[in-house]
Amino acid sequence: MADLSRMVVVADCIDRCNAAIGRGAAWAVAFVVVVQFIVVVLRYAFGIGSIWLTESISYGHAALFMLAAAWTLRENGHVRVDIFYSEASARTKAMIDLAGALLLLIPFMLVLTAFAVPYAARAWEILERSRETSGIPAVFLLKTLIPAFAILLALQGVSQAIRAAQALADNRSGGAR
Repeated sequence: MADLSRMVVVADCIDRCNAAIGRGAAWAVAFVVVVQFIVVVLRYAFGIGSIWLTESISYGHAALFMLAAAWTLRENGHVRVDIFYSEASARTKAMIDLAGALLLLIPFMLVLTAFAVPYAARAWEILERSRETSGIPAVFLLKTLIPAFAILLALQGVSQAIRAAQALADNRSGGAR
């Protein structure tokens, strides 16, 4: 039980890190909205197009969704196919969360990381640029978001598994810590 309480400290640390990264990434929403507004005004009011600005919207979207996904999971904001989960007991929810994290989320994110790291590393090796002449010369940064996404979600899966194990242990001991 003492080992599990130490693991809860690890889960708290993971949660704080993912929350901080997620809150930071959430500012990408404002960036995307402002830049999209500027692109529309420039295009329709002045007849000016900017590939760089248009690509920056994609970068903002990618940063938002890839970096905030783990925070969203932490906040229980992901879409859940809820057949019986909402009506289940705390113990059943904890078992589902533990199984989901250990059997689905963490293994899938580890596989994604295994494929994404070499993919991003290759982009870094050649300092991959946009295909467009006046595009953003930092595609390698964009591709780095893929392994970051996988690692952050895997860590959040670890936190979720720890919390589910804690809930199961508390349930076994009658809620006492």
